[in-house]
Amino acid sequence: MLKGHQTWVFQSKPTIIASAVAGGPFEADGALAEDFDILHADVWLGQDSFEKAERKLLEEASQRAIDKAGMKKEDVNFFLSGDLMNQITPSSFAARTIGAPYLGVFGACSSSMEGLALASLMVDTGFANNALAAASSHNAAAEKQFRYPTEYGAQKPPTAQWTVTGAGAALVSREGKGGPRVTCATIGRIIDMGISDPFNMGAAMAPAAVDTIEAHFRDLNIDPSYYDLIATGDLGAVGHRIAGDLLIEHGFKIPTEILTDCGLLIYREEQPVLAGGSGCACSATVTYGHFMNRMKKGDFKRILVVATGALLSPMSYQQKDSIPCIAHAVAIEMD
Repeated sequence: MLKGHQTWVFQSKPTIIASAVAGGPFEADGALAEDFDILHADVWLGQDSFEKAERKLLEEASQRAIDKAGMKKEDVNFFLSGDLMNQITPSSFAARTIGAPYLGVFGACSSSMEGLALASLMVDTGFANNALAAASSHNAAAEKQFRYPTEYGAQKPPTAQWTVTGAGAALVSREGKGGPRVTCATIGRIIDMGISDPFNMGAAMAPAAVDTIEAHFRDLNIDPSYYDLIATGDLGAVGHRIAGDLLIEHGFKIPTEILTDCGLLIYREEQPVLAGGSGCACSATVTYGHFMNRMKKGDFKRILVVATGALLSPMSYQQKDSIPCIAHAVAIEMD
């Protein structure tokens, strides 16, 4: 059911019956390592390219989620996935392995919640019984495509962020009791404030996060106190501060213990990640690993995850265009 201008309210409240996350060596040394199902000591994962390594991470997380649900690949009606690579090849090639009917999504780093929102919509409307939503990213692959190859040794400004090497997957189903349920989703709109610096994604994406958060509360006629946690996807230290200031300016003073960012949570302070984590896997691994575990422990009853995405490409950057940004919010509540 559409509520307001841009929020879907799911009448059946589809259940996340299982989720799984995989990560690389930097994530294994991070603050949330215990919440990962699979961790690798080598960024290559035994593959001959970083792109193939990312595909393997996505396949592993997806298969582990299916296994944890006690299902087989044949039980998955649809597979929805997105990543940062050209033509989302890691997702498409992983879909070849999984074998389920496939819908590729691209919302840059917002792909995790875009996929979860669409999977929940399919289940809620009866067009699927089980839908698998996933997202992935790889630090070295993203650096090679969007900035400079790591081997180049280019110096980065303090506003830059560290792309998470990992993948997260969640299996959404009509069946299941007592688990986290997807209650609604607010679909974002493009916000472009004219920022063109690819090393300052947090500042570019912050207004989009604020726009979607405000739309969510306006559409549902609720206030921030409804949630135990509101987490943006990967604004990092710079974007998180900007988003907080903008929300206050717009009349939404969200306490610091409620408003957080996945990019600030995933790594330890002493890790050299500059402004924090980013990438499709940032919100995917933190949500499907850390947040799901804390909800099951009873730490959170209601959370709102607002995944943010910068919709630039190497071509748009070379043509000196600004960065259009988007944010998708998904509300998850314990039964």
